[in-house]
Amino acid sequence: MSFIDLHVHSSASDGTFSPSDVAKLAAASGLSAMALTDHDTVAGVQEAVAAAPASLEVIPGAELSALWKGREIHILGLYLDPTAPLLLSSLEALRAKREARNEEILSRLRKAGFPMTREELQSGNPDTVITRAHFARVMEEKGYVSSRKEAFRRYLEPGCPYCPKKEELSPETAVELILAAGGFPALAHPLQYRFSKRDLDGLTAYLKELGMKGLEVYHSSCNAWESQKLKELAVRHGLLPTGGSDFHGANKPDIRIGSGRGNLRISSLLLDDIRAACLRSIP
Repeated sequence: MSFIDLHVHSSASDGTFSPSDVAKLAAASGLSAMALTDHDTVAGVQEAVAAAPASLEVIPGAELSALWKGREIHILGLYLDPTAPLLLSSLEALRAKREARNEEILSRLRKAGFPMTREELQSGNPDTVITRAHFARVMEEKGYVSSRKEAFRRYLEPGCPYCPKKEELSPETAVELILAAGGFPALAHPLQYRFSKRDLDGLTAYLKELGMKGLEVYHSSCNAWESQKLKELAVRHGLLPTGGSDFHGANKPDIRIGSGRGNLRISSLLLDDIRAACLRSIP
């Protein structure tokens, strides 16, 4: 049996490994397939595909942020066409809005006595998609906080005095963009949003109506019991299970590609149904 990882990040968003190094690490870990799912970008896909050996399938993907009932949710897109014009133009618009927000966060933190620069946030990678994780890292490195967790809790909570809320896609738009790019939409790490059981069931049903096809059943944050409950949720709504480590390199040092926190092993058999679903959606 071969194994896969359908949720991986690179330095094209908030990971610390370059897309090519992520592909090489996945191959060295014995995976037969990995999905590069950087936040709101497909910028690293081409590099990862080019660097992958023949033994590794690199699946073009992205993790899109959306807002539902006032909370941010993440929707994975697998098997995206990374050249789809509508997807690229929409992601570029999001990037411009994110850049404006990042400048505002920088300004507010400087006024509060926590000076830092864009260069420090980028850490040698001018093409990176700067996220709150980058701010937390620099704040910890400069001694402004004792941990990244403290940075998020005290200074980087969206809507707090230092961190304005970012403009999010609607769930409808996120799913539409993925489908229009030929992709397979799946709700990422459903339990991390801490919805009630009723609300999570409602969200899942709503996204299924929009065209969502999968649910991330296997994830580094889930134990076996939780994954079983998510599998039951997926079956109840006619969704296919997906799974991934949510690897970020040094930004999440306890999570390893392919195995998460040590016991995550996702069978490549999941891909057979996902590929078939993508083929069925082709006009």
